[in-house]
Formats: sequence, C-alpha cells, structure tokens
Amino acid sequence: MPCPFNFPRRSFLSGLAATAALTGPAAAANAQSSFAGSYFGSSKHGKDSSADPAVPSPRTNADDPLDLPFHGEHQQGIVNPAQKYSEVVALDIQFTGKSRLEELFRTITERARVLTTGGTTAADGIAYPAGDSGELGPKLPTDSLSITLAVGDSLFDDRFGLNPHKPSHLSSMQAFADDTLKDELCHGDLALQICADQHDTVIHALRDILRHTRGDVAVRWRQNGYMNEPRPSGTQRNHLGFKDGIVNPAEKDQDKLVWAGADEPDWAAGGSYMVVRLIAMYTEFWDRISIAEQEQIFGRDRATGGPLSGGDEYAEPNYLDDATGDVIPTDAHIRLANPRTPETSDQLMLRRAYNYDNGVRDNGTLDVGLVFICFQQDLERQFITVQKRLEGEPLADYIRPYGGGYFYALPGVADDSDFFGRSLLQA
Repeated sequence: MPCPFNFPRRSFLSGLAATAALTGPAAAANAQSSFAGSYFGSSKHGKDSSADPAVPSPRTNADDPLDLPFHGEHQQGIVNPAQKYSEVVALDIQFTGKSRLEELFRTITERARVLTTGGTTAADGIAYPAGDSGELGPKLPTDSLSITLAVGDSLFDDRFGLNPHKPSHLSSMQAFADDTLKDELCHGDLALQICADQHDTVIHALRDILRHTRGDVAVRWRQNGYMNEPRPSGTQRNHLGFKDGIVNPAEKDQDKLVWAGADEPDWAAGGSYMVVRLIAMYTEFWDRISIAEQEQIFGRDRATGGPLSGGDEYAEPNYLDDATGDVIPTDAHIRLANPRTPETSDQLMLRRAYNYDNGVRDNGTLDVGLVFICFQQDLERQFITVQKRLEGEPLADYIRPYGGGYFYALPGVADDSDFFGRSLLQA
C-alpha cells in the first residue's frame, strides 16, 4: 500500500523516529526500546534441537509465583520463565575508584537478595526516614521477582582499572542501517533488569535500589515493559499483532549459545552478553496494510503464528521446497533472521522481549513498541551478525530502533558472603 503522503514512507518514518527519540521518550523519562537479532521470529534453528524451550513465554495471571533461588552459578532473570512485567534501567556511576565500586556492588547485591527473598520489612525508627516505600505493604511478596545486573563497555575505561579484564566481545552499541539511535538513550556503566509477576513489585524494587545507591549512580535511561496474555494460547503477541519470540534454545544448547565461552577471562564464567534494544513501532501505518502483506513481511500466519509453509507456531518453515520464496518471501523477517542452515545454527539467541506503551508521541501517534532483550555467548557471532542480515528488510518501514545498549550480565552470586562482580574486582 502506498504511503498516504507525497514522499517516501521510509524517510518519513525516519523523521518520526527522530522526533520520538528527542521528545516523547525523553519527556516521559522512560523511553527506551530495543531489537536484537530476530526481533519477532523464532529463536530456534530446528524443532529437533529446541523441543523443550528454555524460557516459556509468557506467564499468565493464573500462574503461581516462581521459586527463583538468588544464589547460583548464573544470575536470575536469564533462563527462568519470563515474568509479566519488567524494567530495564541503565545507570552511570558518579565516582571513581575500585574500592568504592566494590561497595556499590555489595549494596546492590544485598538489596537484590533482600527483595527477591521477601518477608516483613524492618521496623522504622521515629526519628529516621522510612526504611521502605510502603508500596507493597508491611510484608514484601516475592511475586517471582528477579534482579539481573550487567556491566557496560564504559565501565572498563580508566576510572576503575578494569580495562585489562574486559569481556572479550564487549563493545559499545553502534547504529545499524535502519537505526535512529540517540546517545542519551543508549549505553550505560551498569544495567539492571528487574522482572516480576506484578508491576508494583518491579517499581518497588527499582525505588529501593536507587534509594540505597543515591549519590553513587544516576539513571541514564529506563524503560518498563509487559507481557501480553497469550491469545488464544501459546506465545504472546506484540503490538503488530504477531506472536513474538516463539521458541528459545533448549537447555542442552545453552553452554554453546548463552553462557560465557572458553575465550572469556576466567572471572566471566557463568555470565552472558545482554543486548537491549528499544524499538518504536508505527502502528498507525502498519494498520493500513492488508493482512496478506503483513504475513508476507513476517513470513508467518497472523492468526496461528505458524510459518506460511504450514503448521502451528512451533512448526519449522519449509525453505528447502521454497528456494525462490514463492510461499515465504526470501526477504521475510523469519527467513532473514534465521535461515536455518548448519552454518547459522550457532547464531541463535535467548530472547526475553517485552512490549511497551509510553503514551502518545508529540505528533499524536501512539508511542508503543518492543523492549528487545536477548542473551548470548558472543555479540559479534550472534546478535550483530543476525542484525546485519536484517538491514533493509520490509519490516524496517514500520519499526525504528532508537536506544538500548550492549552489556555483560555478571556471573551469579555463590552464597551469602559473595556479591555481584566479586570475581571481576578480584581478577
């Protein structure tokens, strides 16, 4: 369908994206969205290798709270079933010196441990500020709360003496061909991913951590997100009406696809590269094209989520009998994101994407989109390679990445005496 304006649709959308990054998200103080790898397509290579998805998505209102132990080899919030609500917050550290950085990491660890454990809040002294915001009442529920801490490329400058210990593949996120990145909505020394089954539990945890780290960190950007209920079943849908992130790598494949590889520093064992991409969706334009065109852009049936070659949402697309793209176009999103060849099988990523709704942009359009989050072993081999393959796809006319960053999710906390980043600081 032609654009209703007398100039190219893509250039017009680029202008909208720039406006959104400068006004709407900034004014809301929480506008960040991200796309990584296959934004909407399946994350698996073949059904035989991912028959048991590692991250069922989404959890429903009827689900009981998850039992998420805080201590372990890996952090919470990576391979556990995705909770309904999320918050990604990028932080800039306001001091220099390794010893003070250790104090900050210890503080974040202790607050995360307390918050994810739940229980009765400490009694307040009459002459002192309240020890808790009170948003959740006198007893803190766990609500499947997970708190994940990751470090950005900028943490390894000359402020803390950590440059010799930088993760092997960590870098600052650069713009791809279809991006409209704004520096103030990208990057950060640290990133917190906070997820829970209830939105107030997420906000309570964020307020608590910021209260205890006041003066040490400043919020660079933040974006909240949510999972839709599956309709009618299976995987959640995004704002474009299509099922998002249908399958993730199976547990048996995580060592080669998610967790730190043999080329990483010893301290990084148990960690993972985290990509966050804030992606605006231009739903008003998307709604003006036919369902048939939408399905051709994605390569999937909108109602069932199955590939256009047939089957349900978990069926593997039949590319072998469709070499010329008569059924699934060769530039369809799922085909570019995951060609399903032996050569691309090691490019799969573990996805935890969330929808967002930031209200209305200054131009009157709905400010909605996707917080794309994924975890992987190698940024270049996985996310960056896949993203380059997606440059110029037809879907790019209706979305625009404008923020986010690359981070390294630290190894897990072993026990009560351990803290986030201990192995890094002692390397």
